[in-house]
Amino acid sequence: MTENRSDRIARGRPGNGPGPATAPHDLRRIGAAPDFWYPVALSRNVRKEGVAAAVFAGERIALYRARSGAVHALEDRCAHRQVPLSMGVVDGETLRCCYHAWAYRGDGRISQIPYLAKGDARPPRGVRAYPLREAYGLVFVFPGDPEKAALTPLPDIPAHASPRYRTMTFSRTVRCHYSFLHENLLDMNHQFLHRGVVGRLQPKLLGYESGPASVEARYLFTHTGGKRNRSAGLLAAEGLGGRPSSDVMTIRTEYPYQTLDLVPEKADHPALRLWAVYVPEDAQQRVCHAYGLLMIEKPRVSAALTVAWPFIRHFTERVFAEDRMAVEAEQRAWDEQGEDRNHEVFSLILDVRDVLRANGVPL
Repeated sequence: MTENRSDRIARGRPGNGPGPATAPHDLRRIGAAPDFWYPVALSRNVRKEGVAAAVFAGERIALYRARSGAVHALEDRCAHRQVPLSMGVVDGETLRCCYHAWAYRGDGRISQIPYLAKGDARPPRGVRAYPLREAYGLVFVFPGDPEKAALTPLPDIPAHASPRYRTMTFSRTVRCHYSFLHENLLDMNHQFLHRGVVGRLQPKLLGYESGPASVEARYLFTHTGGKRNRSAGLLAAEGLGGRPSSDVMTIRTEYPYQTLDLVPEKADHPALRLWAVYVPEDAQQRVCHAYGLLMIEKPRVSAALTVAWPFIRHFTERVFAEDRMAVEAEQRAWDEQGEDRNHEVFSLILDVRDVLRANGVPL
């Protein structure tokens, strides 16, 4: 059956009160599907022969880098007294609990209990080990069915290795359900929020396409006045002359990741490319960790980007801070009301909500 626009808008509105009839349709009660590769740390934060604590949707994970340089991910508890293994120490290729020095291999099996004699009984198993890969300066784990890990590709980010671009990495905690961030990036009608940083931007939706696991939208951005941060112009490849331009921005949610490409007027390739993912931290998934890779095209004079780099980071941090303020306010409203009372009218956002519902898992 084909829905008309009013039907779809009505479907995006919850009932007047809480109850079982509305709960299954509330996107904020849908969790992130675990059968994907999710970053849980920056590679540089897991130092050689060091240990770091991580988390995915309430599952605590201990990351350790062995003497060989390989990183392993274990359930963050010792099978003995449940003390977090992230408090432990690396011993060669194993991780020892800080309490009684039980040693664990990278596959989670117990390799040594130092005070037991050779014939003494030992626990039959150790702790869970997560499939792990390092790429793009990030540590990815596969929190779902381990048998699916080998068949599930890492996200493809070719610009990260391209000599044409330089990458800026972001890692921030945001106190909201991950779906708010998907909606925020795709719905560019919120530029009024950033008026103090980017001036007056006029976004025009050129069109969008939806699939079972994806939504892709194209916008035309025109700067219509107001003070614009200089770094915004550099990101849009306006050059040192600061000429105004109309830029085409393509934003895509390909579950569970998001990408953004900005192509300046008269250009044939993106001046910047963003890859992002929002990793739930707590079991109720009301807090997430946003990881982002912003790949910025190098100018002809490479030194110019080096000089501008701290200013560009400051600009992007200001924009992100404003977005975080808004999505965290949305989450607080949901917490107070106990349900999603949003009256969404933008069909693009209704579609991305459908994608997130269909591919996520009920909490």
